[in-house]
Amino acid sequence: MRAHCTLFALALLAGCASTPPALQPARTNLDEFLLAGRFALRAHKPDGSPESLSGRLHWQHQNTEDRITLANPLGQGMAEIVVRPDQARLTLADGRQQVADNAAQLIEQLTGQRLPMTRLPDWLTGRMAPSSRLQRDTHGRPSRLNEAGWQVDYSYDDDRPDAPASRLIISDGGYTELRVRIETWTYQP
Repeated sequence: MRAHCTLFALALLAGCASTPPALQPARTNLDEFLLAGRFALRAHKPDGSPESLSGRLHWQHQNTEDRITLANPLGQGMAEIVVRPDQARLTLADGRQQVADNAAQLIEQLTGQRLPMTRLPDWLTGRMAPSSRLQRDTHGRPSRLNEAGWQVDYSYDDDRPDAPASRLIISDGGYTELRVRIETWTYQP
């Protein structure tokens, strides 16, 4: 089970229930949110062997803290990840913990790979760094984002220009691929 939690930690920071359009802030103003959904992760471990994992996730993102709860496909809890500016902590279902100074260090300790953990909240909403390339669909929404060797592909359940993404595929070109199906997306004031 630790291997599966470790593998999901690669995806750490990966919906789309219909929030009434009038309640949706502009995509660039989504600083705090709560989402729930399903994920499927495929990655290669440092020794080159492939591993995959799927399940459910609940992610609360606030300005200074991320709290991600991971569960197997049946909803049984596997792990909780809490990321704060000064610390990242993984707690497994059996109570064991692993701590690091930040999310990238925690993931590197667990997997041997350095991943852009701090960028994932922005990628969910299509916000890009200055060095990124962003393609938009016919409704003006993000359709593909390329940043620092990573690609994020976006899909939507409806045609509203302000609709949040309902599916994301995040990949690094061959070693890691995370698919997220967002089922509920709640904006927090």
